[in-house]
Amino acid sequence: MADSEHTTPAGETPAAAPTPAAAPKPPAKAAAASAAPAADKAPPPPPGPPDPAPPADVPVPDFIQALQAALPGAVTQVAYWVGDWTVIVTAPRLLEVARHLRDTAGAQFDYCSDVTAVDWPTRAGARFDVVYCLYSTSRRVRVRMKTRAADGDAVPSVSGVWAAANWLEREAFDMFGIRFEGHPDLRRILMPEEWQGHPQRKDYPLEGPGELMLESPQQWLKLRQSFNEAEIE
Repeated sequence: MADSEHTTPAGETPAAAPTPAAAPKPPAKAAAASAAPAADKAPPPPPGPPDPAPPADVPVPDFIQALQAALPGAVTQVAYWVGDWTVIVTAPRLLEVARHLRDTAGAQFDYCSDVTAVDWPTRAGARFDVVYCLYSTSRRVRVRMKTRAADGDAVPSVSGVWAAANWLEREAFDMFGIRFEGHPDLRRILMPEEWQGHPQRKDYPLEGPGELMLESPQQWLKLRQSFNEAEIE
């Protein structure tokens, strides 16, 4: 005879076994707090461009060797990247290098296709790279000429060497605040003359004073009108 404590009366379904309780989930705040330290560890900003030297099996072009021989000390570094050559020169000798690259046989870089800049705010000393993209229409060869400038320092204007650099230097001045000594008409070219700051600097606020000014059309029109009245007077 079976034990009465383990028998089930006829017609009744045995009771299901109790389900073990689920483990409590960690609070959302605790999970977010544990992930916060990893998000705070942002990588440091790069100190500047690498400007890699040419590989040992890639010969330096003759026109660069001729430049180094003709103007000793003017070229501080020669860089090579994905097939493009760059000569990095000192700012005081920029015009010498520019004229040599334009006028010397074997170089003949008669066209300045672009003047731009790169902002490296954490780099000690020279904050800006000023980059000139040059092209020889007769030889179909390109080269970049680069110089460096500290914030507030002026760079010699090459608008007298390549006329196309006139507006290009104005754009670099407008966007970065780099001044070009000897430029015939250095003023803004993209932004209004009364714009505050230089939008392509890396420390330019995304909602800076210039943009906030434009968010209020009436305030902007009043400021514009005051400039117009001052010009008339």
